[in-house]
Amino acid sequence: MGCPEISGWLLVFISLIFWNKGFSQTEKPDPGSDSLISQVSPNYRKLHTIFAAQSAVYVGALYGLSKSWYKNPLHDFHFKDDWNNWYQLDKAGHFYTAFHISHLTSEIYRSTGINRNQRIVYGALSGFLFQTPIEILDGFSSDYGFSVTDLASNLAGAGFFAGQMLLWDELRLLPKFSAHLSPYARHRPELLGRSFTERLLKDYNGQTYWLSFSPGTFTQRGFWPSWLCVSGGYGIGGMVAAETEKSVQLGHSPYKKYLISLDIDLTRLPIRNRLLRQVAMLANTLKVPAPTLEWNSRGEFRFHPLYF
Repeated sequence: MGCPEISGWLLVFISLIFWNKGFSQTEKPDPGSDSLISQVSPNYRKLHTIFAAQSAVYVGALYGLSKSWYKNPLHDFHFKDDWNNWYQLDKAGHFYTAFHISHLTSEIYRSTGINRNQRIVYGALSGFLFQTPIEILDGFSSDYGFSVTDLASNLAGAGFFAGQMLLWDELRLLPKFSAHLSPYARHRPELLGRSFTERLLKDYNGQTYWLSFSPGTFTQRGFWPSWLCVSGGYGIGGMVAAETEKSVQLGHSPYKKYLISLDIDLTRLPIRNRLLRQVAMLANTLKVPAPTLEWNSRGEFRFHPLYF
């Protein structure tokens, strides 16, 4: 489904991040400190409270989604191969959402004092499992169907988070998202959205998924600031239907676009205030607008002075 995951689950976990007063992304315990003792002796009461809060919010959100998103009655479970839909951009959305849910939940668990590996495993499991019931609901929907590739994208996003944390104990490769209003929504507003918010969330033509990294995190010489990133992006255009053939039948020419730009890893800026660090971590899920070079499958090269 793509859009509900991005708009719904990130909002769920953003609210939980701010509810969890003990969160701090960058703080690490000093030897002999009370926080180190807390890590040796986990606060299971707090951990169980977080589990309960997540479950309650999740069940409520899932119930609301089942009533609002699935317009037709659910029926027999079935599969659907939607790999070619939207030129795979929706799969990038699943990957992105699973990655950031894994990261945010892992940070929520930090304040409970559980060890590093437990945080990584619990976070990755959350990123994967919290989207799985949506895929199952899709399987009972006449409008969709259970997508194995959606599930695989969810697993890949959660695994991408866990792999980096286990390998480097930090995130060096960051999936990010940006969006702008495209001219295609007016051709099919019932599918691509009518309002400003609907168009940002539903119109894949205006969405771009990025992978940002800083060369400075891979070298110890310090010639490149660790907060300054190079970012590669992927987007589409000319798609007024999920299927390429249908978009062509409706008079449009679908194409893929590949972009390269600069970005900022906001979590690596020297921010002292805890609240601002939390805001920076959440904002770091979005790509910073910057000058961008584009090459698309039409064979065109374009320069965007400021690309959203």
